[in-house]
Amino acid sequence: LLRSRPDADFERLTDGCPGWTVRDVVAHCSSALMRIVESRFEKGVFSPEANDRDIAERAEWSNAQVVDELERGMTEAGPVIAKAGGALDLAALGEWVHGGDVRDAIGEPGAYTGPGLPYALTLLARITREKGCLPLHADLDDMDEPLTLGAVSGERTPARYIGDAATLVRLYSGRPVAGRTFELAGAEAKELNIFW
Repeated sequence: LLRSRPDADFERLTDGCPGWTVRDVVAHCSSALMRIVESRFEKGVFSPEANDRDIAERAEWSNAQVVDELERGMTEAGPVIAKAGGALDLAALGEWVHGGDVRDAIGEPGAYTGPGLPYALTLLARITREKGCLPLHADLDDMDEPLTLGAVSGERTPARYIGDAATLVRLYSGRPVAGRTFELAGAEAKELNIFW
C-alpha cells in the first residue's frame, strides 16, 4: 500500500491525528513497533511528547526508509506482542487504527475495516472491559452478533450504539465521525475514547 504511493501522499494531513501527516503517522507507527521489538519501554514511552520526538528523529529519513522500518516492525513485533500476554494489546490495536488513519487520508478503501476488523473488535471489547470503561451494547450493521463493550458494574445502564463497525472503532479511538450515520444513546462520544 505505501511503497506504491507518490511522495505527495505522505504529506497529506490525517483527520484521525490532527496536525500529523501520513508520513508522521507512519514514522510514529514504525518507531512504536521497533520499541516493542527492542523492549524499549522507558517512562512516558507512548506519550504525545515521546511520539513527537520519535517523529522528529525520522525527519531526515526518506519515505522509503520510514516504510522499511515500519515493515520490519510489523514483521517482528507480532510474536513479541503475542508473548506479552495482553500487556501490549492496546499498542497493537492503536497500530491497526493508525492503518485506518493512513487509508482514510490517502483515499484507500478499508479504513478501520478489512480482514483485521474482527480481531480489532475482540481486542476493543476486552480492553474496554479491563479498563473499566462505561458499558455499551453495540448492534453493528455489518456483524451478525451484537458486541458488548466496557465493564458492566450495575451502576450505569449500558449505553447503546447502532451503526457500522468502522464508526464504532472511530468513536473508541477518538477519530472524527462527522457525516457518519449512527445512533449513540446513554453516552457521549467523548466518553468512549480509550486512547486519551
